[in-house]
Amino acid sequence: MDPPGKPSEEPAAKTDLSESPKQLWAESAKPVPKTLKSSVISAGKLSGSAGSNKGRMERKSGFGSSTARSTLFGSGSSRISSSVAVIRRNSTGGLPEKPSIPALKGANSGGSVAEKKSGPSVSGPVTRSLPEFRKSPLPSVITKTKKADTVSSVDRSLRKSTSSEATKHDPVRKSYMKPTLSGSPAYSKRISSSSLDSTGSSTTRKTVSKVSSPSARSPSITSGLRGGSLSSSLDRSSSLSGRRKSATLESRDSRFIVLPQVEVKAGDEVRLDLRGHRVRSLNANGLNLSPNLEFLYLRDNLLSTLEGIEIVKRVKVLDLSFNDFKGPGFEPLENCKALQQLYLAGNQITSLVSLPQLPNLEFLSVAQNKLKSLSMASQPRLQVLAASKNKISTLKGFPHLPVLENLRVEENPILDMPHLEAASILLVGPTLKKFNDRDLSRDEVAIAKRYPAHTALCLRDGWEFCRPEHAADSTFRFLVEQWKDRMPPGYLLKEASIDKPYEDDACRCHFIFVQDRTLSIDSDLVLKYQWFIGDRTASNFMAISDATAEVYWPKHADIDKILKVECTPILGETEYPSIFAISSPVSRGTGCPKVLHLDVRGELVEGNIIRGHAEVAWCGGTPGKGVASWLRRKWNSSPMVIVGAECEEYQLTLDDIDSSLVFMYTPVTEEGVKGEPQYAITDFVKAAVPSVNNVRIIGDAIEGNVIKGVGTYFGGREGPSKFEWLREHKENGDFLLVSTGTSEYTLVNEDVGQRLAFVYIPINFEGQEGESALVVSQVVKRAPPKVTNLKIIGDLREGSKVTVTGIVIGGSEGSSRVQWFKTSSSMLKDESLLEAVSTSKIAKAFRVPLGVVGFFIVAKFTPMTPDGESGDAAYVISERAVETLPPSLNFLSITGDYSEGEILTASYGYVGGHEGKSICNWYLHQVETDSGTLIPEVSGILQYRITKDTIGKFISFKCIPVRDDGTVGEPKACMGTERVRSGSPRLLSLQILGEAVEGITLSVDKKYWGGEEGESVFRWFRTSSDGTHSEIKGATTASYMLSLDDIGFFISVSCEPVRNDWARGPIVLSEQIGPIISGPPTCHSLEFVGSMVEGQRLSFVASYSGGERGNCIIEWFRVKSNGVKEKLIAEEYLGLSIEDVGRYIELIYTPVRNDGMRGSPASIKSEVIAPGDPMGVELIIPDCCEAIEIIPQKTYFGGEEGDGKYVWYRSKDRLHESTFLDLSTSDDDVLTCGNTLKYTPTLEDVGAYLALYWVPTRADRKCGKPLVSLSNNQISPAAPLVSNVRVKELSSGIYSGEGDYFGGYEGSSLFSWYRETNEGTIVLINGANSRTYEVMDPDYNCRLLFGYTPVRSDSVVGELKLSEPTDIILPELPKIEMLALAGKAVEGDVLTAVEVIPKSEIQQHVWGKYKKDVKYQWLSSLDIEDSSKSYERLSSQHSCSYKMRLEDIGRFLKCECIVTDLFGRSSEPAFAETGPILPGIPRIDKLEIEGRGFHTNLYAVRGTYSGGKEGKSKIQWLRSMVGSPDLISIPGHVSLHSLDWKIGNGDQKGEIGRMYEANVDDVGYRLVAIYTPIREDGFEGQPVSASTDPIAVEPDVLKEVKQKIDVGAVKFEVLCDKDRSAKKVPGVGTLERRVLEVNRKRVKVVKPGSKTSFPTTEIRGSYAPPFHVETFRNDQHRLRIVVDSENEVDLMVQTRHMRDVIVLVIRGLAQRFNSTSLNSLLKIET
Repeated sequence: MDPPGKPSEEPAAKTDLSESPKQLWAESAKPVPKTLKSSVISAGKLSGSAGSNKGRMERKSGFGSSTARSTLFGSGSSRISSSVAVIRRNSTGGLPEKPSIPALKGANSGGSVAEKKSGPSVSGPVTRSLPEFRKSPLPSVITKTKKADTVSSVDRSLRKSTSSEATKHDPVRKSYMKPTLSGSPAYSKRISSSSLDSTGSSTTRKTVSKVSSPSARSPSITSGLRGGSLSSSLDRSSSLSGRRKSATLESRDSRFIVLPQVEVKAGDEVRLDLRGHRVRSLNANGLNLSPNLEFLYLRDNLLSTLEGIEIVKRVKVLDLSFNDFKGPGFEPLENCKALQQLYLAGNQITSLVSLPQLPNLEFLSVAQNKLKSLSMASQPRLQVLAASKNKISTLKGFPHLPVLENLRVEENPILDMPHLEAASILLVGPTLKKFNDRDLSRDEVAIAKRYPAHTALCLRDGWEFCRPEHAADSTFRFLVEQWKDRMPPGYLLKEASIDKPYEDDACRCHFIFVQDRTLSIDSDLVLKYQWFIGDRTASNFMAISDATAEVYWPKHADIDKILKVECTPILGETEYPSIFAISSPVSRGTGCPKVLHLDVRGELVEGNIIRGHAEVAWCGGTPGKGVASWLRRKWNSSPMVIVGAECEEYQLTLDDIDSSLVFMYTPVTEEGVKGEPQYAITDFVKAAVPSVNNVRIIGDAIEGNVIKGVGTYFGGREGPSKFEWLREHKENGDFLLVSTGTSEYTLVNEDVGQRLAFVYIPINFEGQEGESALVVSQVVKRAPPKVTNLKIIGDLREGSKVTVTGIVIGGSEGSSRVQWFKTSSSMLKDESLLEAVSTSKIAKAFRVPLGVVGFFIVAKFTPMTPDGESGDAAYVISERAVETLPPSLNFLSITGDYSEGEILTASYGYVGGHEGKSICNWYLHQVETDSGTLIPEVSGILQYRITKDTIGKFISFKCIPVRDDGTVGEPKACMGTERVRSGSPRLLSLQILGEAVEGITLSVDKKYWGGEEGESVFRWFRTSSDGTHSEIKGATTASYMLSLDDIGFFISVSCEPVRNDWARGPIVLSEQIGPIISGPPTCHSLEFVGSMVEGQRLSFVASYSGGERGNCIIEWFRVKSNGVKEKLIAEEYLGLSIEDVGRYIELIYTPVRNDGMRGSPASIKSEVIAPGDPMGVELIIPDCCEAIEIIPQKTYFGGEEGDGKYVWYRSKDRLHESTFLDLSTSDDDVLTCGNTLKYTPTLEDVGAYLALYWVPTRADRKCGKPLVSLSNNQISPAAPLVSNVRVKELSSGIYSGEGDYFGGYEGSSLFSWYRETNEGTIVLINGANSRTYEVMDPDYNCRLLFGYTPVRSDSVVGELKLSEPTDIILPELPKIEMLALAGKAVEGDVLTAVEVIPKSEIQQHVWGKYKKDVKYQWLSSLDIEDSSKSYERLSSQHSCSYKMRLEDIGRFLKCECIVTDLFGRSSEPAFAETGPILPGIPRIDKLEIEGRGFHTNLYAVRGTYSGGKEGKSKIQWLRSMVGSPDLISIPGHVSLHSLDWKIGNGDQKGEIGRMYEANVDDVGYRLVAIYTPIREDGFEGQPVSASTDPIAVEPDVLKEVKQKIDVGAVKFEVLCDKDRSAKKVPGVGTLERRVLEVNRKRVKVVKPGSKTSFPTTEIRGSYAPPFHVETFRNDQHRLRIVVDSENEVDLMVQTRHMRDVIVLVIRGLAQRFNSTSLNSLLKIET
């Protein structure tokens, strides 16, 4: 195929608009650009000779219930003639309509096409392509919509009858064409737009002719009229045929459709046109069907079968319209894989089931057939499906069309189905853009979104479309009915649904089967799942690998797609057919993560590392790192945060033993969004086996030192661990014990030269002993010389002398060396932190320098022997930091010359620590004894330059010493030795300021130095160009004005400086300036000439100097009151106007010399311009008409115009103006009718003359001479019109029309009444021509309009005006006489609302004929027993029945009932109320006990309570033997309150509470909870019981118990309370160690021996009764062994685990004395 964008070789055959696949003349999204009026372009017709088959004319067929057919005949001569159209039968047998007149042009002509005056023209060469041709705009049809005006009617005038009329065609120019050559007939193409069908409505046509040649044909353009029939105008006996196309009658949103572009050019080898050749079979001889054909046109033939079509495998366009196809038989098309356009319109096809899947088909037209459904194979590329004018009544079998954009099903029975467009949207999917050639309705799109996702599948299977609110239940029932044969026997499907899917979130499917209780089923029902993903059309689902669970996690790629789950029920070994559920489109995740599952992994033993594992749903957010934390929870205490445990891994520590851990996790995305925190709780942490590592000896192995053995203990809490010290034997190297019981050891003389060993035996708190550890020390050395009792003696102050003293052992003090350091710390920590301030030397004394102030001094004393052996150095630190002296100055002086301009320098000496910011200031003194004045600009500076202000004064310097810590010392001052002297007077600079121009004043600029200046002497000099120097007489000041004599000379000045004491300095002469030049032109005076009054003329007089006068510049300005200037003319005079009144006039005069040089402008400002006298210049009255405002033309002069006097007069005759100037005498013919400038003639003025009397008045109320003006003609009446046309209801069913007439005097106006339907059609009501109208039956559900045509008294008729439509005329509204409630007002019962219909005949008829729906709303009172009965709506309760709930108790219920009719109206609500709702009988349902089944777990009772608000219900816990009906009370602590129960044969007591913690005494028993529901008012219900399975031993305990029983004899480390006095809790200090020995025969408690005593047996006994072991519920570490009534002992263990092991071991060994074998409970084989 050639590239797209060029036109196809041949068009598809002519069909209606439903056959067109794309929009024509404009882009698919753009509307038709212009709307034309109802007119038709008529063009001339050209007669020509008939052509050959190869060049025969293409047909144009119009569309309507009947179409026109015309054939052109003519000779080959060059002339234009009109021929009468021959009326013929069309292809479908319809009657023809009035033929259109084509306009033809010769093939060789380049002339333009006939064009309409107001429409665009179309012209171009022969080879013009289709895309160019499509750009021409076509007229669209104008139709009347509701409340919109048509082109032919204005403002609902309805001047013409609403019945249909024939269109009148306006004559236009005929286009001239040259005759065609013989053998080359002309070809014409014409596109006509017909606005209405054969019903006779007005039409809009436009014909466009275009030339085509046999070698390069342009495709024909097709369009259709909705509701019209397809026809052809081909005369089969003629080789020339005309073709006509009708435009569609649509709303303003109608569009044209463009065919898919197939090929640019096609030759005869790929194209075959056999239209209208009466072909009966494709296998007939002479058809020449070739496999290379791509365009095959076979319309208007007699084909009834497709046999033979399989040969054209490359065909792209196939036109089979208007043949005799009747039913199935489209299988041969399966070979046409390249087919793109298929036209089957105008046949008798009843089914498309046999139409195969065509992979490239884009356009399919099956209009005007007998199809009852659109069931066919899926067409993957079909874009347009046209199926109008069939008998389609169902959507069952609708095919899968994934890219369909345009669906047309007009004129089918299925159009009666409500919301058909919404159903089509559901079936097609999001690709659908047009339905029945209209853009999709927003309302229908919104309705489609309310249906379930599986609606499309149900529609294809035959489900009956219903309202969206009922669709969910209806489709589910439909699917269940389809699946009823697939269900496992004995099961019913209750629910099949999928949760709303979100990205990265768990989406769960729900398939709930209910078992039929009447049937007995042995095996359980197993469900198998498979998830699928599909597009938005709920089709083409693809299986998701590994998605076979009940939950699926949608991914990011699944967004906007649909999920499907197939559920396969399996019963026993039988697998039943699967059922399915479909979800809504996958939505984007919320971005807020959430935790789905949280657990802790790892062994809960001290020292182990456990890890928290979280399964997180990220919900569309970027997976990030969550926030983790660990909490420790002791028994019966709140969890505490573990500081530093903030990662997912945690190592168990000693503090965690006997505690449970809480792992908290908060998911956080990379974007920072936090989810809800979750937590997981572990079991209790156990202690590890005692052990010790890192055993080492601390301390130097030197004689006399104390060394210490240490190690890191691990394994629970450390008990009395054992320590041993051993010394190495000198001879054999063995280690002998030298000390036990302590970890410290003092080295003695015997240890010198030997090694010591330290043994650490770890023992935990329970007495369990771990593996010992040993470490060996270095060889013990003899002690070197050392020093003790070191001290620092002396005053710790800056500059003081200190000494270190001490006692030297093993050496001499004289040989020892000392080094001094300083440190900022008062404690000796590390030598590296010390800073040396001296070297190591023998001298013990030290002078404290300044650098040590604020530090502690440290002396390092190294003891030495005389032979040079040194011992360990010892350090001593001073008791306090070294203090400093107070800040002070030891000297202060000033140096320098005390003369003006010299520099003085101050210096001082500071002592007393580190100097800070000392305060330095300079002062001035009149005398040496005064306090002085501060010189601020030199504060803090040690140098000062003497200024002129200090002459004759003394100077002093003052310093206040300040230490760096802010301590201030005593200030000190130094006075200068003499007063400051003045300097010699002199000038530092001298120059002349000013321009060297005549008239300028020069000044002297100088800089004086040398004391206070006196009266210095100035002299000015004039120097000629030849150097002659002369003094200017009288010029002895510091300034000089240049005069005329100075022109051409140079000027200079001299100055002799003089001090105020008359001392003189050297004379200085300045530089010369010049030569002096002439001055600028200047205006010396400026004055106005003239009067300052409006209308006068102003001029001026100016005096000039500065050379010969040139063309001076004159500028006039108008100055407003706000100072804004407005430039006027530049003449020598100014005429004053109204704009100048109240303003100033300013004149700016700029003098100009004759050489063009300008001087400085001079200005003058006038007084305020006064206004002139008021005067009327002109007054004219224009032509006058009734109701049209008259605005006279007037001209005023005389300042700002004020409110003048205006009087309007009306007279029958036209009088002279002078008559109105003097109306002192009353004149009956002259009447006053107005007093303003403007006047609007009224009805009384019609036929009379008007006169205006005007007195011009200035703003200050000064009046001028009056003027009078008369109208030239009489006042004419206005055109008749009517406004405010309205309808008023006089009584029920009687209406009156009213309107406000205007336009002269009203005559016999015309009245009419109209009826407007819901579709917006307005119909005239015949015979209704009076002001009143009585409603008739046809008016129901319509609106009435009143028409008012105004008629003036002179029979002039105005324009018809229509009133606004009335409200819809409706019959009487259905009413509810009474609403009753059936049922009891008791919690749990059901109330039913029953409505009572009035017995009147009208209401019975209205209910029977017009009732549409009855709606219910249940309400509940806001407060319990609310006397005011304020109600709130129950949002989800809309049925006639209501089941009362717990929250309704004590409240009033109200049911509101409203009936709606077919017209959408609702009746007044009817109400029925109840009394306060009473509570039901208390009852407990679904009672069960939650717990893991071990003796260490917590058990809780759970049930569903009903029957009012629950009060203090009773819950009792009991034990029960397996197989025995008797219940056993549980002794021990009662948590809430005691309660007696009458159970079985006696009273039993049990533990009370909703939760029960099992213990070792419950092993082997079932726990029974008896729940007696009690209402809050004390009313008791029937008790209900629940029980557990037999309580088993916790696995870890069971394992240990089995091991110990297998051994047969075991010992336990226990604690015994040595203080037998009564106390609440045994203290740790009162407990002593005991050994509990247990074997198969007896048990005994032994007190272990010590260094001073032997082991003793405190209790011994066999297992014979009354021997037993007791536990304590309030203390899980305590047990009591009772041998008999006199021998018992209370023992304590570290953990509950150990207590349970001891109790179970004893009971297991003593099992032969028990009625129930504990071994059987422990599942131990004996």
